Amino acid sequence: MVGRVERVRQVGGQGGRRDGPGGRLLRTGAALTLLAGGMTACGGGGGIPTLNWYINPDNGGQAKIAASCTKAAGGKYKIKTALLPSDATAQREQLIRRLAAKDKGVDLMSLDPVFIAEFANAGFLRPFSGSESQPFTRGVFDSAVRSSTWDGKLFAAPFWANTQLLWYRKSVARKAGIDPNAPGFTWDQMIDAANRTNTTIGVQGNRYEGYMVWINALIASAGGRILSDAEKGDDATIEIDSPAGRQAAAIIRKLARSKAASSTLSTDIEEGSRATINGPRGGFLLNWGYVWRAEKGDADSGAIDKNIVGDLGWARYPRVNPNQESRPPFGGIEIAVSAYGKYRSDLALDATRCITSAANMKQYMLDEGNVAARPAIYDDPEIRKEFPMAPLMRDSIAAATPRPATPYYADVSGAIQNRWHPPSSVNPATTPRDSAAFIREVLHDKALL
Repeated sequence: MVGRVERVRQVGGQGGRRDGPGGRLLRTGAALTLLAGGMTACGGGGGIPTLNWYINPDNGGQAKIAASCTKAAGGKYKIKTALLPSDATAQREQLIRRLAAKDKGVDLMSLDPVFIAEFANAGFLRPFSGSESQPFTRGVFDSAVRSSTWDGKLFAAPFWANTQLLWYRKSVARKAGIDPNAPGFTWDQMIDAANRTNTTIGVQGNRYEGYMVWINALIASAGGRILSDAEKGDDATIEIDSPAGRQAAAIIRKLARSKAASSTLSTDIEEGSRATINGPRGGFLLNWGYVWRAEKGDADSGAIDKNIVGDLGWARYPRVNPNQESRPPFGGIEIAVSAYGKYRSDLALDATRCITSAANMKQYMLDEGNVAARPAIYDDPEIRKEFPMAPLMRDSIAAATPRPATPYYADVSGAIQNRWHPPSSVNPATTPRDSAAFIREVLHDKALL
């Protein structure tokens, strides 16, 4: 099967430009302009081979690992990091432009798991053989391994995993007379509690990938899925128009039209939603594991009241149905090897093993607050001391449901965001049905995003 990205590679990038998660293919001129500045491969001309690792922005943790692995290599190679844009969609665009031109200057990349299928299907990534895969999959969360696999082959090494927790103000929960950690705690109970206490529920409702994360987690928690038979490509079975899809839409509508919604819900991303729990109406927040480190840092700097951290509790992602366990969101970063790099058969593989070692995962979690892809790390005393919610993070990642693995993920996500945004417009009777029809039209090139 030939995916949309593979066609970009074969025809030199013809098509429309991408403006976001679900845009169409890149214009040739734009692609070539960007490629002209990035086609020069490093590592040639003698000396120690240089591996170029394209990383998502952080606070220096990946650069620190690159230096550590360079030292451990003992002169066999050195790793040089190159910074990608902060937005996952923009990261994808830059990497596609380089890989579509078979740019030998890309050796390793930190890749969002939702793009693994797309890149692998296009031939951009070097697959790992069965024996090569063992160090990357042994003792690793199954959800992370599944997110790194396409068509039965491992195309990336899990580096750090991620999930969302329910963060809440303990004082608000007491006032509302609820226990978010109680078995069967649901979204409806949380929304009702926030309404009773005149507090807010922070979520990511902007028209971007974070909103897709919320929609997917609600559908999965209701026992459904967005699509199946992903191996059929644009003929995959669209399942969003289902009882689970309608339950997800009902929850979004209920929150968005209640006083528990943030006044900026339709534009809130991770940091905007985090700010809501620190405000005078702060109550509940659905957000990633970084929140704990960020809240502590803000309290230490004086940006927020120190008492807020002491009042902060955490619980598993709320249920849709009281008798059905929730399926929290899954996220993270995987390390992929370019199919075109000069050292893809040996040095890049060795570097990937070093980057994703248990020791480096632990250090990265301590340095950056981004949680490890190996469950055993959550039992480490240093990790438990720094992250008292580590056991909950571990169990939530183990239960997490990744977003759909499809070569057309950007189109699927963009189509859903188009029909489900703004959150206040969502209607259980029509939105799942309309989005299912729109996804089919987009996948069959009958509609543009």
